[in-house]
Amino acid sequence: MVQKKQAVVSLGSKTSPGESIWLELSGYSDIQQGLIAGVDEVGRGALFGPVVAAAVILPESAIPVLMAAKIKDSKKLSSSRRIQLAQQICALAIDWKIGFASTAEIDSINILQATLLAMKRSVLKLKVQPALCLIDGNQLVKGLLMPQQTIVKGDERSLTIASASIVAKVWRDDLVMRLASKYPMYDLEQNKGYGSQRHLTALQHYGASPLHRRSFRPCQIQL
Repeated sequence: MVQKKQAVVSLGSKTSPGESIWLELSGYSDIQQGLIAGVDEVGRGALFGPVVAAAVILPESAIPVLMAAKIKDSKKLSSSRRIQLAQQICALAIDWKIGFASTAEIDSINILQATLLAMKRSVLKLKVQPALCLIDGNQLVKGLLMPQQTIVKGDERSLTIASASIVAKVWRDDLVMRLASKYPMYDLEQNKGYGSQRHLTALQHYGASPLHRRSFRPCQIQL
């Protein structure tokens, strides 16, 4: 079995404000030759729907293309720009996969463990096995048989993780939009399952749907 390793990577210091630093261009010594998968999740703080992760493996040739496209953390992009970039990333990628954990799993094992489970599922679905997984955050994913590096704020520091963030966000938003017509009272088209004021007010009036996270306090309304 390959021994897992963990490092919390902090890049930062020698660049001017606003300048991007990408781990893939930094010569970071722990990145050896071989395919690298970036892994990130979205929906951790939502009240409705699954937590979703993506694992993305990019060829080296994709790095300058995505830099020219001004890729960044998915939360800092407009919805239309995320969709455009997600399509570009998936077309360029050697492999990419989605994993998720359901609301029932979130309520059963807690959101942190469900997030790590979604990440694990995304990696295990890959048809191409990476030599290294770059994991956003500071938690290793249990049960992976390849080396891992955790990277705090990885979606701001690694193009590969930023790509995974965008793919996961677009996939989850699309899922929630399709579910919105079934639960129109929660304004899911606008809030994507997060706790906006209209969403919280609807929970007070209608209670939680079967796809709300009952372990989250705002969803524990008793009517």
